[in-house]
Amino acid sequence: MRTADRHRLIGELLRKREEITVDELVAECGASGATIRRDLEILASHGVLRRVHGGARSLVDRGDNPGYGQRELEDQNAKERIAVAVERLLRDRDHVWLDSGSTATEIARRLAQRELTIMPMSLRAVEFLATDLASGRRPGLLLPGGSLVPGEQSFRGPMAEANIRSLRFDTAIVTPCAINLKDGLLAHDLEDAAIKRAGLESAGRVIVACTGSKWNAQAVALVAAMDAVDVIVTDRKPSTEECTRLENLSVEVVIV
Repeated sequence: MRTADRHRLIGELLRKREEITVDELVAECGASGATIRRDLEILASHGVLRRVHGGARSLVDRGDNPGYGQRELEDQNAKERIAVAVERLLRDRDHVWLDSGSTATEIARRLAQRELTIMPMSLRAVEFLATDLASGRRPGLLLPGGSLVPGEQSFRGPMAEANIRSLRFDTAIVTPCAINLKDGLLAHDLEDAAIKRAGLESAGRVIVACTGSKWNAQAVALVAAMDAVDVIVTDRKPSTEECTRLENLSVEVVIV
């Protein structure tokens, strides 16, 4: 099993269990104890888990939002496909608002050599968008300011919100924490919801990018109703009833 696959499996196991031992992971992953211990040290440094004697403990409390390091391991193939599809929906020289989160970071990776002007809402996205300095075709960056959320490295607060609202974007790419057809787009906290709302309300078109795990998930803060959305890019195929409701709302669905 490859290192990345082991890390994803360990992350998945710790979403379901409070604690797991090295011996159990050796059996699950088919790797040596030394390899598993190295994996746990790496994942602990990324905020995925906490090392304890003989194993690891989950950092995900029941009902809480998993940390960025945990989410980064999950649904990686789906996020890559979503990022490819989102890139195809953008036109050169567009002004784009890009949400924060692990899906948004993957999208930033795809946009690193596009001729766009982008306001990314996390330093993780900035890192990908600003690294290819030798390329003559890279995005122009607008940084929102505000405060940074530790771990997430995302911009928050009234300064960031005001700077977003002072501009007009061709497209907002929103990565909700949860989505359902009754409530719409949801976030785990009020500050994140306010930033997402500012982004989508400042754009002519709203693209929602979300993996299937976000559908009908739990989150407490309302961002916007579904009628604010123009396109949803996801790896989950909606039911016939959901397709009808989305069609009635004039929401295009791109399935990857």
